[in-house]
Amino acid sequence: MMHLLTSPEAWAALLTLTSLEIVLGIDNVIFLSVIVSRIPEPQAHRARQIGLALALVFRIILLSVLVWLIGLTAPVFSFRGYDFSWRDLILIGGGLFLIAKATHEIHAEVEADDGEGKKESGGNAFFWVIVQIIVIDIVFSLDSIITAIGMAQDLEIMIAAVVIACLIMYISSGPVARFVAEHPTTKMLALAFLVLIGVALVADGFQFHIPRGYIYFAIVFSAAVEFFNVLAKSNRKKASKPSV
Repeated sequence: MMHLLTSPEAWAALLTLTSLEIVLGIDNVIFLSVIVSRIPEPQAHRARQIGLALALVFRIILLSVLVWLIGLTAPVFSFRGYDFSWRDLILIGGGLFLIAKATHEIHAEVEADDGEGKKESGGNAFFWVIVQIIVIDIVFSLDSIITAIGMAQDLEIMIAAVVIACLIMYISSGPVARFVAEHPTTKMLALAFLVLIGVALVADGFQFHIPRGYIYFAIVFSAAVEFFNVLAKSNRKKASKPSV
């Protein structure tokens, strides 16, 4: 352990892997922000806490069973020239779940009348939010940890990077969720991001890798445009108020 603390290579690996884990965690934060927006704020806060705690737990569990996890990348069957592993099947299933969930939410936003905009409440709604968070946490955790295995050799570095990334996700999830709730147009943008991420996961499952840099550039660019739209709308509201 001491040689890792004094090794420049170990610190460089930790910094690189932490940065990558934070970027990969954006998917989790976006999904959490959208999924909890349909329940009241006290429940939403608890759901975010549970969701991010589970994300950390799943990642550490997967790190502790590395031999089993690496085995998930071994082919289990072939179909029309494609070899599919358990990892591929999990990514395809998770991607399809994201696409279906985001499409359903987009439909609800587009078709909603005055009575459908209310937040769902009660234990049943909270339970289903947690179930959906668990499903997507497993998918994102698997993708995240397999990436970590490919980038670092020391388990201590991987665990440290995952813990730091989850702490940053926890700090950022509240402000992101509030921003999405306060600005309805950003929710539609977030749902579009989830469809895009779902397509990328399904493509990965079929061994067609879409470079994540393209996806994250599109997300950052679209988010910047939306930020300026929100800022412009806020400034127009201020300008339209009669001066006292």
